[in-house]
Amino acid sequence: MKVVLFCGGLGTRLREAAANLPKPMVHIGYRPILWHIMKYYAYYGHKDFILCLGYKADAIKNYFLHYNECLSNDFTLLNGGKTIQLSNSDIEDWKITFVDTGLHSSIGQRFKAVEKYLEGEEVFLANYSDGLTDLNLPRFIDDFYQKDRVACFLCVKPSHSFHLVSTTEDGLVNDIKDVKEAGIRINGGYFLFKREIYQYINEGEELVCEPFQRLMKLNQLTAYKYDGFWACMDTFKEQQQLDDLYCQGKAPWHVWKSTQSEYCWETNKSKTFNLAYQIGR
Repeated sequence: MKVVLFCGGLGTRLREAAANLPKPMVHIGYRPILWHIMKYYAYYGHKDFILCLGYKADAIKNYFLHYNECLSNDFTLLNGGKTIQLSNSDIEDWKITFVDTGLHSSIGQRFKAVEKYLEGEEVFLANYSDGLTDLNLPRFIDDFYQKDRVACFLCVKPSHSFHLVSTTEDGLVNDIKDVKEAGIRINGGYFLFKREIYQYINEGEELVCEPFQRLMKLNQLTAYKYDGFWACMDTFKEQQQLDDLYCQGKAPWHVWKSTQSEYCWETNKSKTFNLAYQIGR
């Protein structure tokens, strides 16, 4: 199944960490967040990627053109360093299509720009490329097929910490509630689409605005509720928190290491749940 990754944003709120890098290239540990997301999909067997490029597209292209396997794999040096023998490889079986989708394009415009590269794909995945999760992807996909709708997205609780305030008309406060206790859910940026999705998108439209409204009216849009680990990297603070989890060896999104994947969710629910909500605090 192909995976469309939106990689063209400016990442203005991440400038302290990003300098002149595009947002997907901001690092968590040794690798950019884009790599972590691609590694997640590849673990579940989805290794055919379409990158929707925009701002600083050259940085993303050059990263993969000069990809260094040694940074995240064990290896042996031979012949005085002239020969490198890798114990394993990250991307040798990945297929990556790089598509220039415009410097100032919206997500919807970028999505339309890669339609031709999805020819023959009945169902495909898509991602904002700024969020990490330990979601069991096969369960997400199975749920999509069972409900048999045009589109689905991951629906999560906010990772930020703030309070919702309710007042009377004259300003008296009658309720203060932590957002995590308010029952609010947001779009987690992990999508599944049938190819028919393109029938609902007109030129110049944003993906989750007009097209999703049309789908809702026809009962063709579903949300997959998930209460496991999910975190978005919108700000420098969030990048630092994710980097800290990585450095501590507590990265739940590293499902390929299995010990903290959602396969172990039921047996480690309390521990992982608490870890998930450290993000944003």
